[in-house]
Amino acid sequence: MWLYLVALVGLWTLLRWYRERQVVSHLQDKYVFITGCDSGFGNLLARQLDRRGMRVLAACLTEKGAEELRSKTSDRLETVILDVTKTESIVAATQWMKERVGNRGLWGLVNNAGISIPLGRNEWLNKKDFAKVLDVNLLGLIEVTLNMLPSVREAGGRVVNVSSVLGRVSLSGGGYCISKYGVEAFSDSLRRELSYFGVKVAIIEPGGFKTGVTSNDTLLPSVKMLWDQASSEVKEIYGEKFLLSYLTNLNLLDQICSEDLSLVTDCMEHALTSCHPRTRYSAGWDAKLFYLPLSYLPNFLTDPIFYWMSVKPAKAL
Repeated sequence: MWLYLVALVGLWTLLRWYRERQVVSHLQDKYVFITGCDSGFGNLLARQLDRRGMRVLAACLTEKGAEELRSKTSDRLETVILDVTKTESIVAATQWMKERVGNRGLWGLVNNAGISIPLGRNEWLNKKDFAKVLDVNLLGLIEVTLNMLPSVREAGGRVVNVSSVLGRVSLSGGGYCISKYGVEAFSDSLRRELSYFGVKVAIIEPGGFKTGVTSNDTLLPSVKMLWDQASSEVKEIYGEKFLLSYLTNLNLLDQICSEDLSLVTDCMEHALTSCHPRTRYSAGWDAKLFYLPLSYLPNFLTDPIFYWMSVKPAKAL
């Protein structure tokens, strides 16, 4: 019995490996539009696809980021300035994209742009703090997708949305986890709707990686600013000791994050170039061995785990 089961699992693994190695033809003729290319995953993916011979349309927030990227890539790669929170910027970038792809359509759209701050305990924040993150990570992603979707459909191409393991397991307050849960939901509905047109939608769920999103250079000052702005009642409930422990944990998080961003960009590349891309890609061992299994556990198990792991407020019961 066990021998048959092992043989069946082995056969399934072999077939899956063979199927996922099938690559789309004529990659050198296909256009890919990537948001958030100033640094991090977007920057590395743009260079990676450029080396593979694809036609990369890289959207950067700043001209400095665009210039630095162009200096490291071939003449095939083109850049455009894009602020995903502004409709006029998205419309202009979409028109710019259409002028380049023509009637070939857009093979790949990679929604990578994202921010993580303000990040902190929910009651340290106000509505504007939540909206700032949601405007970039979720609403901006949705608006870019809706504007470029006709070109993607024309090519029978791909939409690749960057979510996070925190789109499966919510570990912090603020808009970041909320936005990533939203990305998951939007991507699921989009995948089912576009399946009728041959368009595939993939979700990338990275674990902890050293990017601007996890950098202590931005996270720690943001948390301190939120604490300074908090009411005296909130400060009394949580206490200075809580703040110090919270900052220490954020510092430890930055230290354990992986520096190998290619683990994520390889997933993105596979989603764009494989004949049979996956629906979801979990990038990083922490994603595969901790967050993904944790997301399937019932709440009566996960909640005590987080309670035990987290810092306790001064006036906790």
